[in-house]
Amino acid sequence: MSTGTNNFSATPTVVVLQHATHPERDKQFRAIAVSSEFLKANRKMLRIRCTQCQMSLEKPLKCAKCKSVWYCSRECQKKHWSTHKPRCHEVERSSGALKFIRMFILNPLLMSFLKIGVAIDCDLIDNPRIGFDVPFGVRVDIAIEPSDVLDFAGLYLGSKSVGEKLQGMVQVNAMAQYELTPERVDKWREARARHDAEGFAKDPVGLVDFIDSTCTEHSGNAATVELHVPRVILDIAKAREPFLLVSAVTGAETRKPMSAMLCLETINMHIRADKNNQLYLRTEMTDQDKQIIRAAGRNEDTHLARLLQAKIKREHLYADIAQLIPRVV
Repeated sequence: MSTGTNNFSATPTVVVLQHATHPERDKQFRAIAVSSEFLKANRKMLRIRCTQCQMSLEKPLKCAKCKSVWYCSRECQKKHWSTHKPRCHEVERSSGALKFIRMFILNPLLMSFLKIGVAIDCDLIDNPRIGFDVPFGVRVDIAIEPSDVLDFAGLYLGSKSVGEKLQGMVQVNAMAQYELTPERVDKWREARARHDAEGFAKDPVGLVDFIDSTCTEHSGNAATVELHVPRVILDIAKAREPFLLVSAVTGAETRKPMSAMLCLETINMHIRADKNNQLYLRTEMTDQDKQIIRAAGRNEDTHLARLLQAKIKREHLYADIAQLIPRVV
């Protein structure tokens, strides 16, 4: 169902988008980015568990249709099918989202910003019980969008001049708390006990579900990882030092208060600055990826379109595009 459209046919309109890159961006990226060698060397450190029996997997078997769940054997896949069937949807990307989620999780800089955002959003600073005797879970929605913001604008505005082959990149569209099911609470308890045994009894622990664009608001497949939030992250979140932003057009500096959403914006800008795919978070866009952006441009009332519209409204890169989103009264 659509609540409105960006219809420019009644009154011809010329949309001019100004985009500039700060001259120091590449230098700043090289100064702080994790090396590709580090990511390659640590790929095997992140073990995947069988969706059915939770066995740690060396060579996981993935669902051929959705590429979003993994098994140790055909037998476990058959046992899990009745649960997985309603959530299984065809995807165009042959590798699914796992390789991007893995590279994101292995990246200490990206995960640090995510943990700061989680600490703020989940009230880990002011409530000493959360992550200790009170479990918490966070849903992180990721998507693929064009690495060139002008291609993004073209898709959003329904332009027919956008090329067929577009380089895409991972972006975090949303982060939200969710209530853990009894099964997830058991997983959290295991994670809490393991971190206690490893000497991290004073640090909060939670679960994070990384959700890709094949999922809906209430169903889909998730890559679940344990989230250990060390004391240094809590101290940064508690200090709430403002973020310094510099305009690429005017050079003007502005300071924005630290927030969970600003942490996500910082993650997205860092990934965008990676022109040479050093972080392994770039890929060719599929038609499914493009359709999500077009749906947001048409103001369609779908979960993924709403997430993207909210991202456009809050991140300064999309300021010109945000003005084109109709207000729903």
